[in-house]
Amino acid sequence: MTNALTLPVLTATDSLEHYSRAIKAYPILTAEEEYSLAVKFKQDNDLEAARQLIVSHLRLVASIARGYNGYGLPQSDLIQEGNIGLMKAVKRFDPERGVRLVSFAMHWIKAEMHEYIVRNWRLVKIATTKAQRKLFFNLRSMKTSLNSLQPGEVAHIARELNVKPEEVLEMESRLNGHEISLEANIDDDSDEHYSPIAYLQDESLEPLEAIQAKQTEVAETTGLAHALENLDDRSRRVVEARWLQDKGGKTLHELADEFGVSAERIRQIEQKAMQKMKVLMLASR
Repeated sequence: MTNALTLPVLTATDSLEHYSRAIKAYPILTAEEEYSLAVKFKQDNDLEAARQLIVSHLRLVASIARGYNGYGLPQSDLIQEGNIGLMKAVKRFDPERGVRLVSFAMHWIKAEMHEYIVRNWRLVKIATTKAQRKLFFNLRSMKTSLNSLQPGEVAHIARELNVKPEEVLEMESRLNGHEISLEANIDDDSDEHYSPIAYLQDESLEPLEAIQAKQTEVAETTGLAHALENLDDRSRRVVEARWLQDKGGKTLHELADEFGVSAERIRQIEQKAMQKMKVLMLASR
């Protein structure tokens, strides 16, 4: 896909300001336009549609790349790596999933940037020893607060990781450069649609996995309702009282008093009901 498309290229000799102006010339797509182009590319391999999807999100890549200034790597290289991630995202994007490309693409863009940073960290001339690389990956987790390190903390971390206090302070300074404002700066001419607040999301799952997890949750909820409907009144009451209460379920003895039977009998009813529900829910998948 990349060889057949004509896309803006940022070289080491280009001005970032010039590149920023160039990519802002591409309009942001509406949801309907994005869907139409994505369908054309997916079904007809329409490379012009793919190009439009890519160029309309180049400013997103540039916005994300600015958040990694603190690692000391060239912005032009970070942007180019992010663009590769964007192209991978467009290639894998499924418009029928009901998710906007901006959300889906962030995973791929950041993944390429992260790989580039780790691969080229030695260019920064700091994490060249095993101890310094350990410092790079462990400093954030060893800090006790979000504030700057106190002298005592610096000394402790230096001892634990076998590095100099000066190296701890320098690494903290570099890593702090990774933090970016959620809101677009007033004097920043970047498009507000791509300020971090516009696309902040939970990345605990990769986009497709998150969608599939949601679909599974809906299916299981529907299956649970169906299974409950097929229980007799007493069994349904036992299951709901034991497991589906918002604040703590009833005990076997409480239900035994309610129905005038033994707690053991309630346990048997519950066990039989749960087995039946399991069969029904498996059958509905």
